[in-house]
Amino acid sequence: MKASGNTILVTGGGSGIGRELARRWHALGNTVIVAGRSADTLDETADGHENIHAMTFDVSDPQDIARFAKELTARFPALNVLVNNAGIMRFEDVTAKRDLADAEATIVTNLLGPIRLTDALIDHLTAQEGAAIVNVSSGLAFVPLPRTATYSATKAAIHSYSISLRAQLEGKVEVIEIVPPAVQTELTPGQSTREGYLPLDTYIDQVMAQFESGEPGDEVNVPNSLYLRNAEAEGRFGETLAMLGSL
Repeated sequence: MKASGNTILVTGGGSGIGRELARRWHALGNTVIVAGRSADTLDETADGHENIHAMTFDVSDPQDIARFAKELTARFPALNVLVNNAGIMRFEDVTAKRDLADAEATIVTNLLGPIRLTDALIDHLTAQEGAAIVNVSSGLAFVPLPRTATYSATKAAIHSYSISLRAQLEGKVEVIEIVPPAVQTELTPGQSTREGYLPLDTYIDQVMAQFESGEPGDEVNVPNSLYLRNAEAEGRFGETLAMLGSL
């Protein structure tokens, strides 16, 4: 993926990792569209940035995804990069019968949403020069956090789905997976100040150094994410799972 001259869609661009990636890509000379449910937070991301544009849509609604994709490609026909970043994370107690609304919403938002949006845009992307799909997974795709069982499962699925996309789209669309560690954002309440989590600015610096090279590779890992990414290969899976289970 080239560092500049792209037209990039970032879902979940109203806060956290999505917001900061959008602003950094804009600073490199890209046109960026930030999309999500909240017009107010998207406008905050775009404020003061001439080539960041806000568009609202509901990633959990298949009909709204279709509507959004049509409007997006009409307004920005040069769109060549899709960043599937939008996601939610919920803590769960699976030890007794429960209301599955949070689990179901997590699957729809984190897994079906990217699948549906990719499908809605794939014909457009395959016709573009320098096209890329960037899927944001998690270190928890490789070792789950038991208290976020469904979230971890959706991120494992996004990792697997990215591999399959890459194999099928080889030579047509580049597929890149971003693998965040625990980062100080508001993904969960209080997380933005949680001790031991990687500061957001530090994380974005580490990620963008790889994108700025023009050759980010199939996976964008940072030192903190490699602890989970490599746990099984390094024979640490059991102890790492136990550590996460104690949190």
